[in-house]
Amino acid sequence: MSEVSTCGAMLHPHPWRVFAATSIGVIAVFVAMSGLTVALPTLSRELDATPTQTTWILLGYMVVTTALILVFGRLADIVGRRPLYLSGLIVFTLASALCIVSQSAEFLIVARILQGVGAAAVVTNNTALLTDTFPPHLLSQALGWNATVAALGQIIGPVVGGAATALIGWRGLFVAVLGIALIATVSSLLVIPRSVGRIRSREPFDLGGALLATTLLTVVVLALTPGPGSAAWLPWSYAAVGVIVAVVLVVVQRRRAHPLIDLTLFADRGISLVLLAGLLTATATYAVALIISLYVQAVDGTSPFVAGLLVTPVAAGTVIAASAAGWLVTRIAPRTLAASGMVLNTAGVLGVALVLSADGSLPVTALFLFLIGTGIGLFMTPSTSVLMLTVPAQRRGIANGMRSTLQNVGNLLSTAIVVAIVPIGLGAAAQQAAYGGSPAAFDAAEFNRFVDNLQLAGVVLGALSAVGIVVCLCFPRHQMPRTQDTAPVPEYATTKESA
Repeated sequence: MSEVSTCGAMLHPHPWRVFAATSIGVIAVFVAMSGLTVALPTLSRELDATPTQTTWILLGYMVVTTALILVFGRLADIVGRRPLYLSGLIVFTLASALCIVSQSAEFLIVARILQGVGAAAVVTNNTALLTDTFPPHLLSQALGWNATVAALGQIIGPVVGGAATALIGWRGLFVAVLGIALIATVSSLLVIPRSVGRIRSREPFDLGGALLATTLLTVVVLALTPGPGSAAWLPWSYAAVGVIVAVVLVVVQRRRAHPLIDLTLFADRGISLVLLAGLLTATATYAVALIISLYVQAVDGTSPFVAGLLVTPVAAGTVIAASAAGWLVTRIAPRTLAASGMVLNTAGVLGVALVLSADGSLPVTALFLFLIGTGIGLFMTPSTSVLMLTVPAQRRGIANGMRSTLQNVGNLLSTAIVVAIVPIGLGAAAQQAAYGGSPAAFDAAEFNRFVDNLQLAGVVLGALSAVGIVVCLCFPRHQMPRTQDTAPVPEYATTKESA
């Protein structure tokens, strides 16, 4: 007799095949997101994109993906996970093809937004499908590997983007993504049976909450990146609108019987601290690759491929530290280990910022990037452990989903902060040169201002990381038992009960 999962779904006889298929889709999604950081200067220059257009080519994908993760998480319970996952892959694949044939910045922005819609459906349902597919004794191992694959996709994105851009131009990134997405779509159609993810909920879909959440994220980005030549009052107006929307969102969610966002989680101080620390970690570290890419391409004229390679120490540090953290978390208090990771993040981000003011010694830069990767790896497992030990067992999926959502919000805010600071004090031509990687277009004063802005962006991110240290030290006191399975819950998992 076939096994069934804890949610009642029929388990797959070959679950690792499903894992392999969904992993390919996850890699495509995160390469499309992080790979653009090194392809952006070439793309901006060849499409003659304005600074505002360049910003939305980068952020449009992230805004839509972040906003729709919770939406699709709830929608999957209504229409089924497999149909929504496959639909997301198909939309993502078609949008990647549209990115390749884009002839203008405006067209590419639309294609990227559509790509983000598909990506949200993929990310939301990935872990839910694994939960429905794997038996309990293998699920923890599968989720741990899923976290590794997601992190790997995000980290190798700049390398893939740099290499593809160096070979055939900025469209090379989307050619690579399209190839991966096609493989993911075909393999998923073949190995994910119709019986997986068919459990459906009769809970109503919170359309009002979905619209308010999407509006809030969009307004926040507009407040941070109003565009050159905008009136001084415009960012403040966006901020005021954002506050109003946030208040309305909270009121609406508290009154819903089946809300999109479970605000009761934040009533627990321990849960709130862990979620805040995850948000701060993502905000402080994600856009460091963008800072490095803009610096080396606009200041040194470095190729996109080399720019991508320069951030690989982050990957090395993350893999090494995450492997060690699973062992360390049973011997060191999780909050101490998480705070140690934040200390390394702070030192690494501030170190990168300081190096930018000099000629940029490559070994020193690599050391600081390695520290950032090590800090991320040390933070991930203990913070997950504290969250899982603090949250009641029946609400762990919801809590992990909220953390995943805030992780994506942090990635978005990190990028928005950098692109908001970079153009300060620069003329329109200098801004275009900064995003387009054209060192010859700077005069001496603009060059110094551009480097100062990148340095300031790094200091701001470092300060947020320093706040994270204090937050981690306030975590609830928990000690992981040495016999407990400490495989990490996915940092980039789905965002709801089914995670």
